[in-house]
Amino acid sequence: MKKKYLIVGCGFFGAVIAHELAQIATNEIVIIDKRNHIGGNCYTKNDDGINVHLYGPHIFRTNSPKIWNYINQFTEFNHYINRVKVNYQNKIYSFPINLFTLHQIYGITTPDEAKTLLKKITIPNENPKNLEEHLLSLVGPDIYEIFFKGYTEKQWGRHPKDLPKSIITRIPFRLNYDDNYFDTRYQGIPIGGYTEIFYKLLDKPNIKIELNTNFIDNKSLFLKSFDHIFYSGPLDEFFEYIDGILCYRTIKFDHQRLDTEDYQGNAVVNYTSSDVPFTRITEHKHFEFGKQKHTVITKEYPEEWNLLKEPLYPINDQSNNELYSKYKTNILKISNVTVGGRLGSYKYYDMDQTIGSALSISEKFK
Repeated sequence: MKKKYLIVGCGFFGAVIAHELAQIATNEIVIIDKRNHIGGNCYTKNDDGINVHLYGPHIFRTNSPKIWNYINQFTEFNHYINRVKVNYQNKIYSFPINLFTLHQIYGITTPDEAKTLLKKITIPNENPKNLEEHLLSLVGPDIYEIFFKGYTEKQWGRHPKDLPKSIITRIPFRLNYDDNYFDTRYQGIPIGGYTEIFYKLLDKPNIKIELNTNFIDNKSLFLKSFDHIFYSGPLDEFFEYIDGILCYRTIKFDHQRLDTEDYQGNAVVNYTSSDVPFTRITEHKHFEFGKQKHTVITKEYPEEWNLLKEPLYPINDQSNNELYSKYKTNILKISNVTVGGRLGSYKYYDMDQTIGSALSISEKFK
């Protein structure tokens, strides 16, 4: 039976669903995006051999063999491991927190010394009510100040006292010398950048791509014209903000091409002092071990978000989560619309989670 599907958003959620539904030759799939390129926030732009992550660094990682095998159909990954460095008041530290970090600050060298130290410097709290209390109980005042306080205030525009402790659970804390930012089984950067993955995902005769196209401008027509719509845009925008606006943080990306072979010696350096206006510098060539004579760096300046800016980080506090629940209840009443992705779900999904969700949803329509 011939089916017509509209997919709103050309990031991983939309592109994977499009690819999967296109396996059925009678399906007609249209994928639209308001931007002028495919790939969503994973889009990479080639600058004389350097693949620039225009919307911040994206390191693919997963614990799922299924997801890893799936994405490897469309690219080859290198062996990049994300080892972030921290610049605090012009001193460089190993990050995430590990035994070498504790050696740099306190001079200790063994796990047992670290355990003894932490008992002395941490502030016990069996039930921390916010991010600051949680970090003080985990690492103590010195590490909290060097690595987290200023960075968090810049990133979220809020004091750590006003943020939930859950936002830090993505970052490991180790009492050995392992400085890998991630604990996942698989990790790497796609050789040649992310954009090529999307070209391969969407290279099907029954997939039509329409860029610079805003779903909201023709919502009524789209709803009538397609058997089903997969929507990965902001859910409050879908309903024209009738119950209020969901809040995000956004980032101003300052991309710079420099006539030097190596600017900072590492792919990602976080700047955690509150007197430095940006949160991190990414040097993109290091993701693919580039040897080019030039380099490209990106400074990230977190900003307050408004409707004219890109929504990047959902602010999942109680009021926003309650508002999202209202919109989710309303969208479930529309039988021919399925929502997903980071914006549609109002969650900070990793790439593998987004792909997994898209695969699960698309199975229901085969």
